[in-house]
Amino acid sequence: MLRAPGSLLRVSVPPAAALAVALLSSLSHCSLLEPGDPVASPLSPYFGTKTRYEDANPGLLPNPEAPRRDPHLLEEVCTPVQLVALIRHGTRYPTAKQIRKLRQLHGLLQTHRPGGAGGGGDLGASLADWPLWYSDWMDGQLVDKGRQDMRQLALRLASLFPVLFSRENYCRLQLITSSKHRCVESGVAFLNGLWQHCYPGLPPPNVADMECGPPRINDKLMRFFDHCEKFLTEVERNDTALHHVEAFKTGPEMQKILKKVAATLQVPVNSLNADLIQVAFFTCSFDLAIKGVKSPWCDVFDTNDGKVLEYLNDLKQYWKRGYGYAINSRSSCILFQDIFQHLEKAVEQKKRSQPVSSPVILQFGHAETLLPLLSLMGYFKDKEPLTAYNYKEQMHRKFRSGRIVPYASNLIFVLYHCKNAETPKEEFRMQMLLNEKVLPFAYSQETVSLYEDLKNHYKDILQSCHTSQECEVPKVNNTSDEL
Repeated sequence: MLRAPGSLLRVSVPPAAALAVALLSSLSHCSLLEPGDPVASPLSPYFGTKTRYEDANPGLLPNPEAPRRDPHLLEEVCTPVQLVALIRHGTRYPTAKQIRKLRQLHGLLQTHRPGGAGGGGDLGASLADWPLWYSDWMDGQLVDKGRQDMRQLALRLASLFPVLFSRENYCRLQLITSSKHRCVESGVAFLNGLWQHCYPGLPPPNVADMECGPPRINDKLMRFFDHCEKFLTEVERNDTALHHVEAFKTGPEMQKILKKVAATLQVPVNSLNADLIQVAFFTCSFDLAIKGVKSPWCDVFDTNDGKVLEYLNDLKQYWKRGYGYAINSRSSCILFQDIFQHLEKAVEQKKRSQPVSSPVILQFGHAETLLPLLSLMGYFKDKEPLTAYNYKEQMHRKFRSGRIVPYASNLIFVLYHCKNAETPKEEFRMQMLLNEKVLPFAYSQETVSLYEDLKNHYKDILQSCHTSQECEVPKVNNTSDEL
């Protein structure tokens, strides 16, 4: 994995990536959290996209570095020849916008605390005294726990697929990342985990000295939504696109929480709104995920509140990243097609008895990268759309973002070569894993698919979904028939 002495780095690095590498090579040596007893909260199942990976995958808690082999994984009959993994970044700090809202809420509590400073032992006073340790500079950056998420994921995947993550294949690793620092840093931390797997006890070198080189930035793939004008126009910048989210904020379920929280914190109800309630809820999740601390913010809410606030978050993800609008998922065609180009190349190379040039492709992105792709493939689709008015009917919905895309979530495509296949068509098979668990194929509910069958099922997306056409904004006809 290290380059040979005196050899040149074989990967050309764009200036932006080089700058990121210079910063990240020092960050990669930051101390990781020490393992300890995990702190839990009854609210943990309801944090949506702010959910810790171990809360969505509790089987990892006893030993987070040891893989838990899904019994549905193909055994010795077939050999894995390629793995394409789409990985969300690890645990991160709140964004600057969230931190500003929290600061606003904290100031409100200090203004309205009963009896002034030190008065009363109520929850509002406890929160007014609770240290507000978040700063604007944190702005969504990866935290030490996030590096640990990635390092441990790398160790588990390397143990689960030793043939693919062999030393011989390290020089053929492909790492792609979003330009966001939390994603670049996640890629670096993942590489450090692979280094630990290969060279236990040896400190990892700077990423530029690893033979596979640093992650390559490609926002057209990993942030396709930023490059789709139709999505930007019709959803991102459209004030009415999330009308169900706004309606739910003022609906009876949220208003009940608003009044309850105002009474609990002893602040005027008209000084609160749904956004401040949500940031208070997420502060419980951030303290838990980043510091392993159950803060007083968690005591503001009960599990019924948690379910309502989870639905509010899921509504946003549904209408902005999921099935709410067709362009949400269709904008991800470019990424879906890229994954299949890798798979197709590997199949062709194996057919010609050539070594697979890229046995492992690792792509680091966001929840906003994974959700549209999963929707494109038909996963987690409920019979009825999520709306502001059917909260109770959707209590058992499939679309729960915390179970699908927690921090460090991963969607993995594994291509197998089966030597003893009876027909050429049966020679190549596929499995998919979501968060390290085998994901049945949406069209068959089987855990294994012939590669050709999978490709045929998604033929429309692979052949007819052209980003330039899908993302083109329809021209408005300004001509008038009026005389």
